[in-house]
Amino acid sequence: MIEMKHTVLVLCILCIPAPLMSQTQVEKKVATRASGYGVTYSLPLTSLIVNVEVVKEVCKAGPYYRYAEKYLGVRDAVTEDAVTYAPGRVTLENRGIPDTNNTYTVEFKAGTVAPYVYLTDDGLLCSINADYTPPAIPPAGASETETPANAAAGSTAVFTEELLMAGSLARQAEIAAKQIYHIRESKMDILTGDADNLPPDGEAMKIVIKQLETQENALTRLFTGTRSTETSYYDISIVPHENIENEVLFRFSAKLGVLDADDLGGEPVYMNLTATEKAPELTPKEAEKKAKMKGIVYNVPGKAAVEIKTAQRILFKGEVQIVQFGTYELLAPVMFEDKKKPVKVFFYPETGALKQIIQ
Repeated sequence: MIEMKHTVLVLCILCIPAPLMSQTQVEKKVATRASGYGVTYSLPLTSLIVNVEVVKEVCKAGPYYRYAEKYLGVRDAVTEDAVTYAPGRVTLENRGIPDTNNTYTVEFKAGTVAPYVYLTDDGLLCSINADYTPPAIPPAGASETETPANAAAGSTAVFTEELLMAGSLARQAEIAAKQIYHIRESKMDILTGDADNLPPDGEAMKIVIKQLETQENALTRLFTGTRSTETSYYDISIVPHENIENEVLFRFSAKLGVLDADDLGGEPVYMNLTATEKAPELTPKEAEKKAKMKGIVYNVPGKAAVEIKTAQRILFKGEVQIVQFGTYELLAPVMFEDKKKPVKVFFYPETGALKQIIQ
């Protein structure tokens, strides 16, 4: 955890292990006589989760890369082994964390009909007198790897005796190129029916063609080399309490990927966060009066414009709700005393805001 002037920043360099759907865990709490007909809950603080997609590319040169253009006409062959990183998509998630300074109790009278609430596993309010099913949330991403379908460059399986006996690299490249063209001719002869020994049926032809293509690809990569990519995702958590101007959120290096904000080995990535809707601060008298009011407390979040950028380009731009920039209101207890028509109330657990009231 790194304390910053405007925010608390946590850099989690973690690859999400599997592309499963995640879901907030909720629990039903019933107000009983034993609990004094009350259920305790917390209002959330806004925690912004910045998710950074990082694409890692691994390039491996083939032993005959110098002859790729001469024998195969390939101009973009890999000429040296290298590992590079590039930033991909940047997204922002609004995730609530319990505010230990704002914990309350939902109180019901003994005559209230079937009083109960749904809370998240960390105590955030989801609903009152209503069943709550949290929405399934797709994860920001999962580690993904893309590699060539066949063996890597330099596989010994394609080195024939003639190739191994060649006296120089140049001679080996020449022999390998001839083998590639011979395989291509063999494929064409089979497909056109000109081969001396054709496969007996269509399925056998597919197998033979696939084997020839595997050999051709392996030989070709001796010239072109290989490129493989791996995608990973990194989460950075920020709890803003005021405007943020050009704070270094993290750093990025083409050689190392995502780095901590104070690691000078990478280019800085900045965050700007500016309140667009902010509740006025209460006077001491107003705050005292509001504190004495009875009812179910919920948040009325403010809003902020967020921009995440490097010196060259903008990676993310949008508007988010910020609880810390808002205020709170109360639902009157009398709303829940109608035995014939119990009121159902839904909240946004990530912000503590009121979502819906059903009579």
